[in-house]
Amino acid sequence: MITSFDDYCIHQTAYPVAEPSTSDRNFYDRYWFNGFDESGDYLFEIGFGLYPNRHIMDGHFSVAVGNKQYAFHASRRAPKDRKETVVGPLSVTIEEPMRQVRVKLEANEHNIECDLLFTASSVPHREPPNIMHDDGHLIMFTTRFTQMGSWDGYFSIDGKRTEVKKAYAVRDKSWGVRPVGEPQGGAPGLLNEDPGVYWVWNPINWGDFCTQMGTFEDRDGRPTQVSADLVPLYNNPDDIPHGEEPGIKAMSDVQHSVSWKKGTRMAAGAQMNFQDKDGNSYEYTLEPLQKFYMLGIGYNHFEWGHAYWKGELATAREEWDHNEVNPLDYQFIHNHQVVRATMGDKVGMGVLETIVIGRHERSGFKELFDGAE
Repeated sequence: MITSFDDYCIHQTAYPVAEPSTSDRNFYDRYWFNGFDESGDYLFEIGFGLYPNRHIMDGHFSVAVGNKQYAFHASRRAPKDRKETVVGPLSVTIEEPMRQVRVKLEANEHNIECDLLFTASSVPHREPPNIMHDDGHLIMFTTRFTQMGSWDGYFSIDGKRTEVKKAYAVRDKSWGVRPVGEPQGGAPGLLNEDPGVYWVWNPINWGDFCTQMGTFEDRDGRPTQVSADLVPLYNNPDDIPHGEEPGIKAMSDVQHSVSWKKGTRMAAGAQMNFQDKDGNSYEYTLEPLQKFYMLGIGYNHFEWGHAYWKGELATAREEWDHNEVNPLDYQFIHNHQVVRATMGDKVGMGVLETIVIGRHERSGFKELFDGAE
C-alpha cells in the first residue's frame, strides 16, 4: 500500500514504507517518555507502539504520585499511514524532529488527561543494539536512541491538575524485533523454562552533561551488553548539533553495583563507576525517590501488554496502591525509580530501570521470583 510517507526519499527497502522489510510478526516501532520533578514527587511515563505485522497500535499514559499509580491504556487497529500516531484520545505529535514532541491525552471517560511538550536538551544518542537469541532463534534485535530534555504542560487525574514546568525528561525511540503480543505457538523456547533477564539502565541529568548507562547480563553476571557515555546538554535546543555530537565521551570501563530492597527485586540504592580512555573516573551513588511499575505502560501486563489485540478501538483505566501490590508478582517485577545522583559535589537527577527475571547469581537471586534477603 502506498501512503503519504512514500512521497519522501526515506526508503530503505524496495517495499513501500507501510510494509516492513521483515515478515516477523513482532516487528515494532515505539516511543517511550518519562518526566519527573526535582523533588521526585511524581513520575509520569508514556509508551506508544506500532506493530504493523500484527496490525495493532497502542498507547499508555501512567503517573505515580506518592504511593498511588494511575494508568490510561488504549489500543486500536493500526493505521496504514505512519504519520497517524493517534489511539483514541491519546496522540504523539512530532512538532520538530529531534527537538520537540507533544503528547496529548484529551478529555475522556477515564478522567486522566495531559498536554505535555518535550523539548530536547541533547542529541539523540544511539545505544548499542539489543540482541537476544532463544535456542538459536533471534527474538530481539533493536535500534534505540535516548534523548534528554524537559517537559512543559500539565497532567490531570480526576480533575486534580498538576502543572509541569521545565520538568526533567528522558525519552527513547526504538524499532526492530522484540517479544510482544500473544506468544507464538509450537514448542516453547528454552527461556520459557528457565528465563534469565537482567537489565539495568540509568540516564542521569547533571545540568551541563548527562551520563547514559545500560547493561544486560547473563545468569552468572557476565555482561552480554554494556555501555556508558557522557553526553553534553544544551540550554537552547537551537544549539544542539545536527547529526553526530562531537562532545560524546564513551567510557572504556563500566562497573555497577545494585543493593536490593529486602523481599523485592527493586533497588534500594546503587553505585556506578566509570572510567574513560584517558583514565578519568566517574563515580556516583543513586538514592531512589519515587517508584513506578512498568505495567502502567504495558510492560509485562497480562491484559494490556504491548501488541495485544483488543479490537478496533478499546480504552481502559487502572490504578494501584504501591503498598498493596506484591512486588514479586511477575507483572510488577519491571520497575523504574526516580533517583537523586551524587558525584562528589555534583548532584544530578534521573531514572533507574531494573528488571531481573529468573536466576541471577551476582545479585543472589536463585529462584524465579525470590526476593532479596
